[in-house]
Amino acid sequence: MRVSRQDTRREASPFKRCGAVSRALRFGFLALVLTGCMADDWPAPLPVVLDEFMQEHKEWRSNRRERLVRPFSGVVMWMGLWELAQGVTAFGSDPALSIVLPEEDSPRLAGTIHRSGQQIRLEPSAGSPLTIREGDRLTETTMLQSDRSGNTTNLALGSLGMRIHGEPGTDRLWLRVWDEDSEKREPFELPESYPVDTAWRFTAKFEPYPEPRALRVPDVTSGTIEYQAPGELVFWANGREHRLIAVRQSERSTSYFVMMWDSTATVDTYQAGRYLSVPFADEEGWTTIDFNRAYNPPCVFSAFSVCALPPPENRLRLAVTAGEKRPDEPAY
Repeated sequence: MRVSRQDTRREASPFKRCGAVSRALRFGFLALVLTGCMADDWPAPLPVVLDEFMQEHKEWRSNRRERLVRPFSGVVMWMGLWELAQGVTAFGSDPALSIVLPEEDSPRLAGTIHRSGQQIRLEPSAGSPLTIREGDRLTETTMLQSDRSGNTTNLALGSLGMRIHGEPGTDRLWLRVWDEDSEKREPFELPESYPVDTAWRFTAKFEPYPEPRALRVPDVTSGTIEYQAPGELVFWANGREHRLIAVRQSERSTSYFVMMWDSTATVDTYQAGRYLSVPFADEEGWTTIDFNRAYNPPCVFSAFSVCALPPPENRLRLAVTAGEKRPDEPAY
């Protein structure tokens, strides 16, 4: 049975935060005390059954590991990323080419990429073993759809997979290459996490902007990425209000994407910050942030990535001792 948020509100004790009002008035801290009183009326997260919660988190970790080693999206198997300039870019195993691939997988010239604006077409070389993923060999010039199009063109060349990669709000495009026979795939293990703790679940209020705003953030390639931010997630922790700018990555998104940084980055977690997925708010604007599911960005596992970095507004004044830690040797 779903418990309403009204039923799970914390009891607001006039003595817990507000008993010191008279003393605060003498010292001019009325605004601070009133802010503390507001926190008492904040709804608690919906209750969970601990055993079920622990099992769901275990399954989430297992699925996360599987996604990182899965063909097409498996970060662990990425072995190359080349930004594509306007005009012609040739690729193959010839060391003189702009994009050099392993000779055991590629002929000296596998093909030529032609970029015009945001359009990409591929011209295979004569006799090239290039194929559409699980399809026929390419014998003629083919238009390629990027992985932001919703209709990605995936290519195969020996054990290599290839696709055109794009990021939101930028006109940059890359050729991303992965190795489906990568020796890193089988032994890969996720980094250690903090112990799972339901205390790191917080009810958050989604506060929409009047209009979605452009959120420009730096990335690890010294470029910028632009997201559309529909609003902010507001939550209370340690007696203080915190805010995180929420991003909607695409029209197909089913959750908010959050880039965050907290002080554990100086000790245990990835120095550049972590990511978080938060369910869309309900009709009343409430959702739950579960910091146990804070996770590392792709650049932790592969140098061939274009990781967005958290905006300054998402630097939390809170040590989030929950979620994924950094590995001993991050890739980036």
